[in-house]
Amino acid sequence: MSAPVPHDLAAATRRWFLGRSALGLGGIALASELGLPGAEPVARSRRARAKNVIYLHMAGSPPTMDMFDPKPLLAKYDGQPCPDSLLKRERFAFIKGTPRMLATRWPVSQVGDGGMQVIDLLPHLQQVAGDLCMVRSMVTDQFNHAPAELLLHTGSPRFGRPSMGSWLSWGIGSESRDLPAYVVLVSGGSQPSAGKSLWGSGFLPAAHQGVQFRSAGEPVLYLQDPAGIDRERRRRSVEAMNDLNRLRLESGQGTSDTEARIAQYELAFRMQVSVPEAVDLAGESEETRALYGAEPGKASFANNCLLARRLVERGVRFVQLFDSGWDIHGTSPGDDLMTQFPRKCGEIDRAFAGLLTDLRRRGLLEDTLVVWGGEFGRTPMNEARGGSTFLGRDHHPHCFTMLLAGAGVRAGSIVGATDDLGYHVTETPIHVHDLQATILHLLGIDHRAFTYRFMGRDFRLTDVGGAVRPELLA
Repeated sequence: MSAPVPHDLAAATRRWFLGRSALGLGGIALASELGLPGAEPVARSRRARAKNVIYLHMAGSPPTMDMFDPKPLLAKYDGQPCPDSLLKRERFAFIKGTPRMLATRWPVSQVGDGGMQVIDLLPHLQQVAGDLCMVRSMVTDQFNHAPAELLLHTGSPRFGRPSMGSWLSWGIGSESRDLPAYVVLVSGGSQPSAGKSLWGSGFLPAAHQGVQFRSAGEPVLYLQDPAGIDRERRRRSVEAMNDLNRLRLESGQGTSDTEARIAQYELAFRMQVSVPEAVDLAGESEETRALYGAEPGKASFANNCLLARRLVERGVRFVQLFDSGWDIHGTSPGDDLMTQFPRKCGEIDRAFAGLLTDLRRRGLLEDTLVVWGGEFGRTPMNEARGGSTFLGRDHHPHCFTMLLAGAGVRAGSIVGATDDLGYHVTETPIHVHDLQATILHLLGIDHRAFTYRFMGRDFRLTDVGGAVRPELLA
């Protein structure tokens, strides 16, 4: 559909030009939402291993050295001043002066035959460690939360880029006509540091931003009909609004946002039926709810994990869970290694292990990729901000651990290594752009060709870097 060219060239305003230019991309978005032919602007490889992704982001970044990469040498130097060699030319978010080394305070056990180690605070995860690919050598460029989260989820440390889920929504759409391609679930009591930009659509059509579901109360705000409005009347009102929006497009005054609005009205109307059924955890067996530790009606990470399984089962392409409370600085009992850290481990252990178990027994783990981790690592030194006597670790970009499971990853394996103090990667460094490239590869997408032209440049999720890492692949 094209806007008519004005008879008078003086009438060819900037608004007309931008509106006319946006229609082609807006049409792709609308076609994707309505399930029309030609909705996929990217060719996928026939060797795609994954159909769906469940991404579990621990906002604030867990101390993964304590959890999965223990360092016995730290016990020898516990409480001693940090060597000067580790402090030269180093920038910290909060550490001042010469910090003291901090050994792990919780026991860690070896699981399986491959040398994998998992903290004893995660006993359920220990039992399913054979499903995991443990990547101990992740690195990032950022050491503050918001930029590091943005880099991990959008490919850039600055605001304005599309999130990974939005790229996938635009690129390959949803397998479901009645649910969004990209759903976001939040637990832990707060939003991540970078806020809703982490599931924003950036310069992609607005229809591809993440749709936030709630695990307690009304699942999607304003989805229900107002009092006195039945479904037939709502259907007629949606049709009338969309007719008006299409007239605006035909007149050349509309933009991609107008087409996105049409698609969203249509999808929201269908979601009035599909969403209540999809989020009804009471429909699960008591055994399944116990597997996750889920309680219907309660806002929790456990409920969100069970909901994630239900959503990918129904064709949602990308489900992203954000769980806050992992910023273990040691300034108070609410963010220290001895109280908050074990509390958070207890909140995720059964649910994370239950998700992997449930996906496997339903045959979904074969084509669902599960990703777990934070935005950076934590220092092997105690932060001791302002002389605090609580134990905690500062931000650390040079190494951290992430976990992968499911479609196409090398289960039961350890990738990469760090030095004896957990300060630098010594083997197989994997940048966050490499992780993004590998996720796209598992979905059958070449990250180098997966681009969107904006302001004269072909942008991509991996920016100008990234490489598919065969070390992670089965």
